[in-house]
Amino acid sequence: MTYDTSRRGFLTAGLALPLAGLHNKIGLFQSEYSPAGTNAPVKLDYRTLGKTHLQVTTLGFGCMITSDPSVITRAADIGINYFDTARSYQHGNNERMVGAALKGKRKQIVLSTKSSAPDKEAALKDLDTSLQELGTDYVDIWYLHAKSNPTDIHDDLIEAQQIAKKQGKIRFAGVSTHSGQRELLPWLAQKGAFDVVLVAYNFTMDRGMEQSVEAVAKGNLGVVGMKVMAGGFKSLKPGDPTIEKLHREGAMLSALRWALKNPNVSTTIPSMTDMDQLEENLKAMAQPFGAADEKLLATKLEVIKPLYCRLCGECEGTCAKGLSIQDTLRFLTYAEGYGQFALGRERFQELPVVQKAVRCGDCNECTVKCRHGVQVSARMSRAQELFA
Repeated sequence: MTYDTSRRGFLTAGLALPLAGLHNKIGLFQSEYSPAGTNAPVKLDYRTLGKTHLQVTTLGFGCMITSDPSVITRAADIGINYFDTARSYQHGNNERMVGAALKGKRKQIVLSTKSSAPDKEAALKDLDTSLQELGTDYVDIWYLHAKSNPTDIHDDLIEAQQIAKKQGKIRFAGVSTHSGQRELLPWLAQKGAFDVVLVAYNFTMDRGMEQSVEAVAKGNLGVVGMKVMAGGFKSLKPGDPTIEKLHREGAMLSALRWALKNPNVSTTIPSMTDMDQLEENLKAMAQPFGAADEKLLATKLEVIKPLYCRLCGECEGTCAKGLSIQDTLRFLTYAEGYGQFALGRERFQELPVVQKAVRCGDCNECTVKCRHGVQVSARMSRAQELFA
């Protein structure tokens, strides 16, 4: 099956992105808002989401772990206009909550959801359920969720998106990916069947990821950045003076500023669970990324280096027991980084039975070597201890 295409280094390496084409990607300021603790108002700016031509605020809202609908409503009232959910979030309840929180605001927002369904029939059924739960006749972007390589994206799933477009149930087709991005992103850009890609993107990633994002953006696909805080690690090692100091000095805000400064990323979807997080994230637009931010992130990178999987995909297939290292470590980050133990355990329990039965402590030596310094065996054992 073919589809017509339409024309439309590490930390320090990533800190100096070229600004070429910036004036084409950043729109006019829509409104101003003054977060608590700031003297100057924040100007909410927009970027064009690739060939969709949708104008989206550079700061969007990832609703996955939000349980307080008033935070979502407040964000929309302030002017944030991109909201992201999925059929699987919170056992299917997240969409219902998001729909209720945004009731009456449908025309002023860009709404996306996702399906992890394995085939066309199940995906279209998911979409109908999503529309019902969200209380809308259509979503702006519908993602094929959590795809790691081209073989995960079957022709019948692409056909499902094309059918949904013709039926007016979605405006644009997307793919979300947590891992395998360097292989998948160029393929998506060349395939010609998609409009938007949702990618894991943060300051821990090297120049190769920057180049992949740039190539996709040049192919006129809209790029949405997730996992922009690199795990957060708010709940890790309570009382650790280094982590507490980093948070006091604004390392999380610096991480968000780092993502926002890339003109090839149209919007970002950090999680926001309360009003304080919403206020804090708005400050990221109050001033540009600078030397102080760079210093904070360099320190944070050293702290999280043995803990945080950068989803580079280099370890794939290297575990002697066939474990999915990237997925398992991502689930551990949900628990220890986001403070969402139930979510981490739920995702871990979705792994194949043979993987859940393995205990890394039974191996004499780990065959997985992470060049970024992640203590793979210790982290996998930690996940098994928490979730199995």
